[in-house]
Amino acid sequence: MYETNELALNFALKSHPGRIRPLNEDAVGADPGIGLFILADGLGGYNAGEVASTMTVSMLLTDLGAQLARANGGVDTFDPTDALRNALVAMNSAIFRAALNSAAYEGMATTVVIAWFLGGRLWVAHAGDSRLYRLRDGQLEQITRDHSFSQELVDAGMVSAEEARVLPAKNLVTKALGATPDLEPEVHDYDVQPGDVVLMCSDGLTEMVSHLEIGGLITGCGYDVVESARRLIDLANEAGGRDNTSVILVRVAAPESHSDSTVEQAQADPDLAAQEEIPVLQLRDPVVH
Repeated sequence: MYETNELALNFALKSHPGRIRPLNEDAVGADPGIGLFILADGLGGYNAGEVASTMTVSMLLTDLGAQLARANGGVDTFDPTDALRNALVAMNSAIFRAALNSAAYEGMATTVVIAWFLGGRLWVAHAGDSRLYRLRDGQLEQITRDHSFSQELVDAGMVSAEEARVLPAKNLVTKALGATPDLEPEVHDYDVQPGDVVLMCSDGLTEMVSHLEIGGLITGCGYDVVESARRLIDLANEAGGRDNTSVILVRVAAPESHSDSTVEQAQADPDLAAQEEIPVLQLRDPVVH
């Protein structure tokens, strides 16, 4: 059995189409009752990227939630690493088959990054170049490693991280859900401390806003995740907004502050209108955008 109530999580989700693209192919979602957060970025240049990303978020929330419920009901044994890996492999197959069976969906694919707070730890799974960062003690650290051509060049010492940001092929990913019939997702788990802030984002943010700017903004907002999410989207758009931008921010609070947890439901509107804040404990259905 896996309990999820050891941690109190304050969080916000936000997505915006940007200033150039007419369609938002990103999707974000959460099931706060089990500490599960998912972000997907339908790949530009592919057909029906928005379908792939929305399918991914919706189906993974359902699948992973069902697996945990069966385990807590004593029906199945449960290992978060296996659950995440198996769910992503199945999701990859579902998208790949859907693309094969419909000309409208031919070639569709999506990145994905998952954060799952379980048993006092954080499980992270991803495929592609959507990222997860952790801000701890004022230091922002990139936890995921991009599955991309530019990252492989950096790893090989052929270019610097700054040079990789301006490569013509910087958006070419080497892993994505639905891109190939087989997928080996990356899954790891990490310790969690009160005060940690986890940021999940699509590359629409990281291509427009630097690592230092991201960390400085979150810190400067006093770790207010709702305000930080709004301002990160603003920064990406002020820098040009060349791509869709999505962020999920989760702050780990002390358990006694659980009643103050809030969620900002993501919307993709160009005016960045303020969203309703909903107490986590009253949110029974997964939030999906």
